[in-house]
Order: sequence, then C-alpha cells, then structure tokens
Amino acid sequence: MSASVTMAAHTEAYAQKLASATKLLDVEALGEAMKDCWQSGNQIFLCGNGGSAGNAIHLANDYIYGAGRKAGRGLRATALSANNAVMTCLANDIGYDAVFAEQLKVLAEKGDILIVLSGSGNSPNIVKALEQAKVMGLRTFAIVGYSGGKAKSMAGTVLHTPIDDMQIAEDMQLVIGHILMQWLCDQNVKIPSQAA
Repeated sequence: MSASVTMAAHTEAYAQKLASATKLLDVEALGEAMKDCWQSGNQIFLCGNGGSAGNAIHLANDYIYGAGRKAGRGLRATALSANNAVMTCLANDIGYDAVFAEQLKVLAEKGDILIVLSGSGNSPNIVKALEQAKVMGLRTFAIVGYSGGKAKSMAGTVLHTPIDDMQIAEDMQLVIGHILMQWLCDQNVKIPSQAA
C-alpha cells in the first residue's frame, strides 16, 4: 500500500496545476463583448450545473455590483441557476435538460450574451441552452475543461482549459470571472441612462 500524500505536497501539486491552467487564458474577446453588452444595456446570462451553478450565481453577483462600483451601475447579469422555484418547476414539467433554454426563451433578447460554465461541456441542459441562444441571436461563450465536449464546437467563443480535473476546471471559471470583473470595473464605461 502506498504512503498517503502529505497536505503540503498535495497543496503544492494543486497550486502548480492551477498555475499551469491559468497560463492558457485568453479572455479578451469575452471581456470586450461584456463591456459592449454593458454599454448597450443588453443582458448577460450565466448557467451551469453543480459547482458551476454556484459559480454562475457568484459571478452574476460580481457583475451586478462589483464591476459597476466606479461606473455607478453594474451589468445586467442573471444566473439561470439561481431561482430554485423556476429550476424545479421546469425540471419537473418539461425536463432537466430544458431548465436553462426555457428561461432564455422568456428572458433573453437578440444581442444578449450567454456564458455557459461546464467541466465536460456535454451536459444536455448546457447544449440546449447554446442551441436556444443561437436561435435567438445571442452571443455565446463557453468556459470549459476536459476536452471541451459539445460546447466547444457550439459556442461562438470558447475559453478552454484542457485539464482532466473538475476542481481545477471549476476554479478556472472563477479565475476568469474575477479577472473580467476587475477589468470591467477599471474601464471607463458610459452607462446608458435609465429611468429611476
């Protein structure tokens, strides 16, 4: 039986994997699209399952408030995984694979952005969300790990971390999201006027 790995060794190995994954980042296209969306008053939708669902909620919060601290108003961001009543209703009535696509049908408009967060890129509800977004004329982005799965070939722009580690893949969703939030916060955006 092999000796167990020490916590120090495990921490160092994990940090090295995360650092290697971070070197692959190119978030410029997504950052510019989000900035454009912000200035035009369009919306950003995020979705994912499990840990990625939690990350979608976390990042929507960051874009609604954190990114807009200097501009006076944040982005119009919605995590499609955030409303338990809607999620369970749709899953029960029409199927879990439709929980994100059905919300997009009601909430999204042409010119909005969909960001899907997925380890594998193969979740049926992620695939259906990308299909629905394409029909509606949304700009689509996928933040994925592993091989990138179906989402890699379906999304307009893909931020792919080719690592077979779900935790690193989910970490990268937040790393990318936080890079974008800080960058957006520092942009000199002109927010369209909105009635109070």
